[in-house]
Amino acid sequence: MTSESARSRRRPGGRTGRVRAQVLDAVRAELAERGYDGLGLDGVAARAGVHRATVYRRWRDVGGLLADLLEATTSDDDWQPQDTGSLQGDLTVLNQENLAAMTAQPSIAAALIAASFRSEEAARGLRRLWEDRYARCEVIVGRAVRRGELPAGTDARVLLVAATAPLYHHLVLLRTPPDPDLPGLAARAAALAAFAGAFVKDPPVAGAPG
Repeated sequence: MTSESARSRRRPGGRTGRVRAQVLDAVRAELAERGYDGLGLDGVAARAGVHRATVYRRWRDVGGLLADLLEATTSDDDWQPQDTGSLQGDLTVLNQENLAAMTAQPSIAAALIAASFRSEEAARGLRRLWEDRYARCEVIVGRAVRRGELPAGTDARVLLVAATAPLYHHLVLLRTPPDPDLPGLAARAAALAAFAGAFVKDPPVAGAPG
């Protein structure tokens, strides 16, 4: 749950709130027109119609702008992973949503990943995003355990990382063209490994006394 004071800090009112909205709208527009490499604080300030010192003082760098834009986009959302009735189905839909977010034009998520290597503000924003999304997605594993698809003790975080990592490996590291089959293939591989107990915490050692 988010405290009221935290909400107030994220959504300031009055002139401060208007300036933030103008600047973040400018970030979206600049990102769409120029891409991540063409995104700069001076350009954002000029498009937003605010003094460059205001942008530098509050957001510090491009990474700070992107992190705040992502937080403004996701902080109040009520997104939850879909329940398709099976682990493989849930993971496939999750991967399809991740693929769509990474290949959107412009992609805030892809830009934030790029910025995280150059900006500590962006790196912190990215970590907050991952922590939030992985925490929300743990329900996928809980449902699968209750349905009897997975053994008790399955580590939700490890399974979720295994299921989603191939997308980021291909899109971010290998820079391969988006493959519409990849979400399902990665989900199936992770689900099969999970069914076999690959992600159970502290599994019993073979041959050990029961």
